[in-house]
Amino acid sequence: MKRPCKAGKVSSGGFSLNVFSEDELHEIHLGTLEILKDTGVFVESEEARQIFKDGGARINEENRVVTFPPYLVEKCIRSAPETFHAYGRIPESDVVLEGKRVTFTNFGEGIMFVDPYTGEHRKTTKKDIEMAARVIDYLDHVETYERCMLSHDRHHSVQALHNAEASLTNTTKHHWLGPVDRYQCRKIIEICWAIAGGEEKFRERPFLTFVTCPISPLRLSSHHCEIIIEAARNGMGVNCIAMAMSGGSSPIHIAGTLVQQNAELLASLVLGQLVQEGASFIYASSTCPLDMKNATASVGSPETGIINAGVAQIANYYNLPSFAAGG
Repeated sequence: MKRPCKAGKVSSGGFSLNVFSEDELHEIHLGTLEILKDTGVFVESEEARQIFKDGGARINEENRVVTFPPYLVEKCIRSAPETFHAYGRIPESDVVLEGKRVTFTNFGEGIMFVDPYTGEHRKTTKKDIEMAARVIDYLDHVETYERCMLSHDRHHSVQALHNAEASLTNTTKHHWLGPVDRYQCRKIIEICWAIAGGEEKFRERPFLTFVTCPISPLRLSSHHCEIIIEAARNGMGVNCIAMAMSGGSSPIHIAGTLVQQNAELLASLVLGQLVQEGASFIYASSTCPLDMKNATASVGSPETGIINAGVAQIANYYNLPSFAAGG
């Protein structure tokens, strides 16, 4: 089991970017609880709304908005594990995510590609995923693997299955993978059972974690809810990545964006904990500001780094493992 170095650990020094004080983090938390209690979150899935209702949330079926009493949110935060074991297909690829330990993964999802042999700028294929997965498998300091490209040469209704097969057969590292919908979600789980040698063996060492994203502002789609539910029921973690766009789908100022996406992430966390108390949850973000001149996502902007440094601080405040874009 790899236990990477830590960043910003006070007792031994280290580099860190502390965007918020403890008091400011508490204010972000209180602001989030207020949003969840008074404004609520639109939940598209009827199944998820029923789970929330059974767990103590309030449901408005006319507009499909769920509001959350603060005690429920805080109870579910406490029940989510502080440590996440990112198991590989072999023990030598295992990694621990906890506290201020720092690990690295590749970015995803590339949809265009410069062919290294022909120089052609083209759409990515399943073969490209296989080759990229082998490269990432070779890189010692990229400890986990995120599905890096898209199988454009496969039908969209089964693309996630082909993405999973291409990746799982070419690296032993822990996988972060978006299953897109419930059908592919269940089929990917069956693939994992086959690789592991059965359901119970996979539950002991889940080497794949589902990735899913809420929709800003304050919306949990049916597919998002279904992925969280299936992951919790099958002993898997969920990597929930907020993708607000500051100045577009969220407030233009950083603190407001973080409060809004915190509400989206905590509502997602509550759903998983109500399905299975103690289900692993990765607090994640790929949020960036909107370039208002060009109407594009400013992924490489300084604000992106500031936002995601704040995300890491908020995750530490909740004692949750985090996953954030580096820009």
